[in-house]
Amino acid sequence: MNIQNFFGIELPVIQAPMAGVQTSALAIAVSNAGGLGSLPCAMLTPDALRAELAAISAQTNRPYNVNFFCHTPAAPDTAREAKWRAALAPYYAEFGIDPATVPAGGGRAPFSSEFADVLAAFRPPVVSFHFGLPSPELLQRVKSWGAKVLSSATTVAEARWLEANGADAIIAQGLEAGGHRGIFLSDDLTTQVGTMALLPQVLRAVRVPVIAAGGIADARGVTAALALGAAGVQVGTSYLLCPEATTTALHRAALKSERAEHTALTNLITGRPARGIYNRLMSELGPVSDAPPAFPFATSALMPLKTAAEKLGRDDFSTLWSGQNASGCREIPAAELTRLLVAA
Repeated sequence: MNIQNFFGIELPVIQAPMAGVQTSALAIAVSNAGGLGSLPCAMLTPDALRAELAAISAQTNRPYNVNFFCHTPAAPDTAREAKWRAALAPYYAEFGIDPATVPAGGGRAPFSSEFADVLAAFRPPVVSFHFGLPSPELLQRVKSWGAKVLSSATTVAEARWLEANGADAIIAQGLEAGGHRGIFLSDDLTTQVGTMALLPQVLRAVRVPVIAAGGIADARGVTAALALGAAGVQVGTSYLLCPEATTTALHRAALKSERAEHTALTNLITGRPARGIYNRLMSELGPVSDAPPAFPFATSALMPLKTAAEKLGRDDFSTLWSGQNASGCREIPAAELTRLLVAA
């Protein structure tokens, strides 16, 4: 089954939920264009989520997707936090920041009954998850109002697990994809493979619809994924220059430069591997390090460095999420880009 029939949409395109670089405006534009717009919710409070859902309900009557992380929160680890701050100490000194004034903390909350309470009032037609699935009780609650449930698989084993545990469709997230890896059954990054290698293997392993994600940037990429048997595609990076995205000026500049050709998986920003454009932090500390504390506790210690550098027009410590193929980034309205992704 293709995702047009499955979700009740016109085009086989899901806009990837991208926390930190979009609000409901991007999701609304894509849904109104006939794709499936997505709202990232991992960094929202319940009140902020309610406001965004109200905006979506007021501006589109088309299907849309809300996306949550469903990680098990790690306990704060003072030893790991101290190690991380020691690694950052030279940067604090460089920018004149007193480490004692930098609070510890998280910033990305997993799906919970409180978020489910908010969703219940709006009954979004599609709910997607990253890092597996929530508890069976929460999952059943989401399904009780008729929502289709998606989640990301980065391996065949994860795809089988998701199908067995209640996912209605699976996003096969290839290694090329920007942002956080959806990896959840293992921490072993050597298990991660490219989209065009992962997709056919997942298709053979499961019976639910499979959506291809990672490195798909234009109509040719969409055609290739569909030819391999994908029910649809999920596209993220290509939307980052659209006016509806909240991508920062520094991030936009990096995406439009040759630097976008060099991305890497890094755990320095949040504590979990995610793909972004190579910057000073990755270069000097190594993109993957044992210094950061567990997700999501790495972020807080970086925030004052990010702010200080950005005031100087530098992205040394910035979050520059991007997939390996930024060639589809266009400074055009999201609706136009969505239609171009399926242009013959």
